[in-house]
Amino acid sequence: MSTSTLDSQSPADAVGTNRWYLSAAPVVRALVHLCVPMAAAMIVGAVYNVINAGVVGSLHDNALLAAVTLGAPVLGLVMAVGGVFGVGGGALVSRLLGASEHEPAKAGQIKHVASFAVWGSVLAGAVLGGVGLLLLDPLVRLLGADAAAMPATRAFVGVMLAFVPVLAAAFCLEQLVRAEGAARQVMVGLIGSTVANLVLDVLLILVLHQGVAGAALAMGLANLGVVVYFVVWLQRNSEHMSLAPRWFTLSPAVMRPVFGVGVGELLQSGFLIVTSLVLNNLAAAYGDGPLAAMGVAVRIAQVPEFLLMGVTLGVLPLLAYAYGKGDRRRLRSALRVSAIAVGGVAAVFMAAVLLFREQLFTAFVADRSVLAIGVTILTAQLVAMVANGFAGLLTSLFQATGRSVPTIVMSMAQGVLFVPIVLLGNLWFGLAGVVWALTVTEALVCVVGVVLWLASRRAIDRGLAEGSPERADEALAAA
Repeated sequence: MSTSTLDSQSPADAVGTNRWYLSAAPVVRALVHLCVPMAAAMIVGAVYNVINAGVVGSLHDNALLAAVTLGAPVLGLVMAVGGVFGVGGGALVSRLLGASEHEPAKAGQIKHVASFAVWGSVLAGAVLGGVGLLLLDPLVRLLGADAAAMPATRAFVGVMLAFVPVLAAAFCLEQLVRAEGAARQVMVGLIGSTVANLVLDVLLILVLHQGVAGAALAMGLANLGVVVYFVVWLQRNSEHMSLAPRWFTLSPAVMRPVFGVGVGELLQSGFLIVTSLVLNNLAAAYGDGPLAAMGVAVRIAQVPEFLLMGVTLGVLPLLAYAYGKGDRRRLRSALRVSAIAVGGVAAVFMAAVLLFREQLFTAFVADRSVLAIGVTILTAQLVAMVANGFAGLLTSLFQATGRSVPTIVMSMAQGVLFVPIVLLGNLWFGLAGVVWALTVTEALVCVVGVVLWLASRRAIDRGLAEGSPERADEALAAA
């Protein structure tokens, strides 16, 4: 199928092409179709984060950079709300699409899954945002803001909380669109949102002088735009999905598999919030300099890290579709090629960023004391990135195959391991122990993932034979 043929397709043809990539395309070609657009969108988003740090940093106030860093756990929780419904719902949609090749009636369940996922994310987001606004001051103190960073952190978090339903819905819809194999459409939506976010940042921060509140407002408005884009695309192009409230259901057949996988996202983000709180408070004890350096280093490291996420997230619909279809060869091939891609990409980008780390960091921070610790933090982040890439791929496999227990264990592992490691690192090695704690943790999480994969191989093979994780569990218990 030539590029010119693809470019001239009608919407209906494009939907069929997306399905072909999931079902029958050569694995490498399918992965390029699914992962490259996701990686491109992730990189653009990561570059935006770096530019955003530069825009905020141009105000020459470490308290503002610290406020954005301190507010990151709240954003992580918001994304988790969308992830509970989006990741769980998206994985189920892809499995149902695969299963419908043998049982066409399975496709009829997809509209119920989509409606439940979207409206569930909106309602849960509204509750979370409302509670957060009511408890805003205690929340900001809990995030670790000191007297200098308190006003900016309060402004940033407060505006973000007002947009929680929008942010959660945007993340949920992204997963649902990807579940049908429409990676290019997701890329268009995410890149468009990023560009709009950047334009609004310049307008609200540099022109209208709204500070970090302007950064949060820009994020919310840009995500509102992406929600509209995804809703319109699904209504016009999706063959099976419907977001109409009349399809909303609380049926266990929908809720159980969605929450079985999606709850892992919530637990992971919950533990990430705990780890971020611990990390921020420990780093804050060493002054605003290390905290600001940490924020900039994380943003620089996100460029290669988000590229790896593009691979690990992009392959999930392919794995889920192959599993629902019962195609063992395709699932194993997709997993193998993805692992090679993760290793290769991690090695290339880690070497490149490490080689030019000082030049990258000095583009955002001129303070030599901040630069010194920032380079060390960046090195630690990049080493952790490699282990995180493979752990993320294994998590995608567990999510795609509906394995709730391994998914939850992987989601909890980082938080459970990180807290004692960082506390002991701070006690024994000071700031260096805090900086390298995440690297040690990610390596251990990767080991946990490998152990869980080896332990789950029989159940996954049984699921391929039986056609669903639920029936696989029943058959395995009876064996």
